[in-house]
Amino acid sequence: MNAAELIKQGKTALGIEFGSTRIKGVLIDYDGNVLASGAHEWENKFIDGVWTYDLEDAVKGMRACYSALKKEVQDKYGVTIRTLGAAGVSAMMHGYIALDENDRQLARFQTWRNTNTTEAADELTELFDFNIPLRWSVAHLYQRMLDGEDHVEKIASVFTLAAYMHYRLTGKKVIGVGDAAGMFPIDSDAIDYDEEMVRKFDELIGSKGSALHLRDVFPAVLTAGDNAGFLTEEGAALMDEDGDLEAGIPMCPPEGDAGTGMTATNSVAPRTGNLSAGTSTFAMVVLEKRLSKVYREIDMVTTPSGFPCAMSHANNGTTDLNAWVRLFGEFCELMGIKADMGELFSKLYTNSLKGDPDCGGLMAYGYYSGENITFINEGRPLFVRTTGSKFDLANFFKANLYTSIGAVKLGMDILLKDEGVKLDRIMGHGGLFKTPLVMQRYLAAAVNTPVTVMATASEGGAWGIALLAAYLADGKADGKLEDYLDNRIFSKLAGDAVEPDPAEVEGFEQFIQRYSAALDVERAAIEAVKW
Repeated sequence: MNAAELIKQGKTALGIEFGSTRIKGVLIDYDGNVLASGAHEWENKFIDGVWTYDLEDAVKGMRACYSALKKEVQDKYGVTIRTLGAAGVSAMMHGYIALDENDRQLARFQTWRNTNTTEAADELTELFDFNIPLRWSVAHLYQRMLDGEDHVEKIASVFTLAAYMHYRLTGKKVIGVGDAAGMFPIDSDAIDYDEEMVRKFDELIGSKGSALHLRDVFPAVLTAGDNAGFLTEEGAALMDEDGDLEAGIPMCPPEGDAGTGMTATNSVAPRTGNLSAGTSTFAMVVLEKRLSKVYREIDMVTTPSGFPCAMSHANNGTTDLNAWVRLFGEFCELMGIKADMGELFSKLYTNSLKGDPDCGGLMAYGYYSGENITFINEGRPLFVRTTGSKFDLANFFKANLYTSIGAVKLGMDILLKDEGVKLDRIMGHGGLFKTPLVMQRYLAAAVNTPVTVMATASEGGAWGIALLAAYLADGKADGKLEDYLDNRIFSKLAGDAVEPDPAEVEGFEQFIQRYSAALDVERAAIEAVKW
């Protein structure tokens, strides 16, 4: 059956992911082949000390994204999308969206980028004997209580962005286990919130006079392959402003960008891992056993199927790196050179391969916001060098590329060196891997492990959530999610592995030692630079 006929008959899956700077939609067949895509750019805002997005901007962005995808389908295949085999939404994990019983928003949406929850995260970590990162939803909820915010006792629902958008589309207050694991600790055996920790939390807030109960306000947990409801008439109208999309389409559980990243890189089985490089950068390693102790630098989350997974999550990734590339774009314009931005990224990144393995003694911190792995609660982007540093273009961009995974490497060192976690393969994905070989080599050096990047790497999480939708629609007969991905999706996809280069491994180790040693410079900048 050709693509046009598949689309007509609704034998396709749609995934839409709300990323930090882009909302992207991908339409695939049940074998994972991309039929069409659409995108919409958006940006977070820093308002009254809070990193946030307007939730109606999320709705408008989804509609614009779907409209672009729908137009591509019409242009390529001469077909109008009317139904789908299944659909799903995913988004940046963590954060805090609070609604009252009438679904009115009670407080500003706090994204993963906010690190204003130190008191709550510390207290909950001690209570649970389990690391509660600053950006987790339960930390945000408890911090609002500690701060005495009036809206707390009016809360009827607390959502992540993915769960919220799913609720708008289906009316169902549910969440995929991978995204739920960024709200509250998960019991991987039960594939649900850890019941003992739920009890402790309810007792804690009850002792402070709160009548809330966590299970009443948090969405119910589902796993990959579960039906998470159906697109309602209101949801269909919300997505497709032309009114062509029909209601009744099955929806897979809403997932976070970590879960979709694992899916998009076939990293959902033990001893596999992936690194997603974007506005935030995080590495995921699926574990064979529990870690020996609690680490504040490491998040314990799960795959979309519920396997325990260790996450080294850095709040800061490519934002400062992108700013430097744009600066060079301005220089090109000043010199009368018409530079395509994609080509500019590619040339500057590729040229960095000529740099010294340790970046010539240059150092950068792309801290636009606080960084939990290094326990820094605010951000000041910095570039630092000594008079003896080798300051040239190749080393400059190499340092900025290295630092984009610098904090993540500190977390990975805990897993691979201190805990002795075994990793058979790690996959790279996200926009930073579009330029062939460059970031692949640097990641291999950082983790001293072969790194594979596949042709689908730049499709990222939108493709991942589309695969989870396809698994719901037509994949469960293939077995577990990892079987479906292994045998039906990735068996046909080519990917090139890069082995770590010993000189670059040593160079990255030198860089990361300087990175750790100079963090006091970043802390001093936060104290000194207040404008």
